[in-house]
Amino acid sequence: MLAPRADSSSSALNGFEYYHYAPSMGAAILFIILFGLATSLHFAQMIRSRTWFMIPFVIGGVFETIGYVGRALSASQSPGAYTLGPYIIQNLLTLVAPALFAASIYMELGRIVLMINGDKALFIRRTWLTKIFVGGDVFSFLLQGGGGGLMGSGQISSINLGQKLVVIGLLVQVVFFGLFVIAAALFHARMRKVPTHRSEELPWWRRHMMSLYIVSLLIFARSIVRVVEYLQGFNGYIMGHEAFIYVFDAMLMFIAVSVMAYFHPGDVAREVRAAKSGRVEIDPHYKDATRMNRMGV
Repeated sequence: MLAPRADSSSSALNGFEYYHYAPSMGAAILFIILFGLATSLHFAQMIRSRTWFMIPFVIGGVFETIGYVGRALSASQSPGAYTLGPYIIQNLLTLVAPALFAASIYMELGRIVLMINGDKALFIRRTWLTKIFVGGDVFSFLLQGGGGGLMGSGQISSINLGQKLVVIGLLVQVVFFGLFVIAAALFHARMRKVPTHRSEELPWWRRHMMSLYIVSLLIFARSIVRVVEYLQGFNGYIMGHEAFIYVFDAMLMFIAVSVMAYFHPGDVAREVRAAKSGRVEIDPHYKDATRMNRMGV
């Protein structure tokens, strides 16, 4: 894992070198601007459409923005004189932000199911679907956040423990995302085979499913790269090359944020509110859907 460096002149936490390269100021500023603009757009969309389940997604965007502010602060410092604060900010916030994106993704699927009366196409109850995936996401967030915090403790043993917790948290995220994509794909296939009246009335629900797939796969790919990064350790190839953090994390997450802005689920939230208020016709069999055999169609 991590071994202390003998060179006490390098920037260190008990001999730990913060960066194996000089952080790029230009790249950091670029992603501050990109995430800042995208997050502002998401915030405006959320307020306008009252899409409150997107609050974690917006917070994730704020984390990404502030994370790259921390990276820019590190880039403004001289090599060998990097300070702990900016390093922890950029490392911790960009690490946990995708878990917040994931929470909104999981909740959106539950609302799509509710909107088109699709409970009978699920293999588990819709309420349990949301609870299981959001619960797994929270667990992943806590592991990654706790690991990231330990990595800034200044003690080699804590840094190594933090690294292990981050890997476990990322693996939990990868497993739950894999299961989520499978669950969403099964639901989608069953709805295509035996559509409900509401799914035919609202055919645009399919484009929201596609956006969920795209964003999920982007976060999945990013998490796989981060797992490999932390498994290689602080002296590994990925941590030694800054391009990886921008190509396989910043860029993938910005694309994910952009996709969700383009296919914003405000119309999903609107239809769910209309259904709950009785302004739309509800499938008379919908209330019995949760009592049906979930493995059948």
